[in-house]
Amino acid sequence: MSATSLNIGVIANPKKYEVKSVFETALNWAESKKVRLSVSKSICELLNPKKSENLIFTETDQETIQLSDIVVVMGGDGTILYTARISKEAPKPVLGVNSGRLGFMTNTQNEDLVEALEQVRTGNYTLDRRHFLKAVDKSGNEFYALNEFLFTRTDTTSMINISAEYDGAPINTYWADGLLVASPTGSTAYNLSSGGPIVAPGSGVILLTPINPHTLTTRPLVVSADKALTVKVEPQSSNILFSYDGIVKEVNTLPFQVEIRKSKIAFPLIQLPGQNYFDTLRKKLMWGQDSRRMKN
Repeated sequence: MSATSLNIGVIANPKKYEVKSVFETALNWAESKKVRLSVSKSICELLNPKKSENLIFTETDQETIQLSDIVVVMGGDGTILYTARISKEAPKPVLGVNSGRLGFMTNTQNEDLVEALEQVRTGNYTLDRRHFLKAVDKSGNEFYALNEFLFTRTDTTSMINISAEYDGAPINTYWADGLLVASPTGSTAYNLSSGGPIVAPGSGVILLTPINPHTLTTRPLVVSADKALTVKVEPQSSNILFSYDGIVKEVNTLPFQVEIRKSKIAFPLIQLPGQNYFDTLRKKLMWGQDSRRMKN
């Protein structure tokens, strides 16, 4: 693909992240390389970029993705999840640029953006395909999550009972504040803060992590994603919330049951030369660093 035919889409959340300077850097690079940048009008209204023949304005983020060969996401993992949700039917390779905090899926730092864009322009990258989890309820409604499904209560006074079966065999009835069902990608999100394990992407597993379980011996569990995991919430006094990557659905009719498997749909994250998952973990979680010896 020649540089002049390359169209890079930009997805960002300027209301939450400081992305103006990042976008300006990308636009200056695009002008120098005669690359087109597609971006929605709503984002441009917030960023107020300079006029450029290299800018293509779209009506929606979905249109931006459709027009693009590569998508650059400027923000944090929340913006990545949003991009994954709106593009899952026709995903494009995504370069994540960290303008947020931890950003486990936004590996490129602002200061490395020009070099990263040049690597993308020349095709010097690989794709890390992150599979969604798919949940289907008794009515056939489908829900997708790149990170996790969450079953939790609507109030703060009582625990809830949630039962889980794997391949038809009972696992446990959890009495807890809630239950997380996470993918390997989601293992470093809510799962990590809830005491669940970190699992490398591509491991082909599903994680079950109870949130504040009543019984201390109730521990997180990792199972293969090749077989069905069934989660069921029986009628009880507490109202229930079911969410998928932060999209909340209030469950008004119990029992509520979903069957969860690994989806065939994958989200293609760009991995540049020299990047790897464990390097990201060390940097983001500061593994191996002694704070007593870190310079102020």
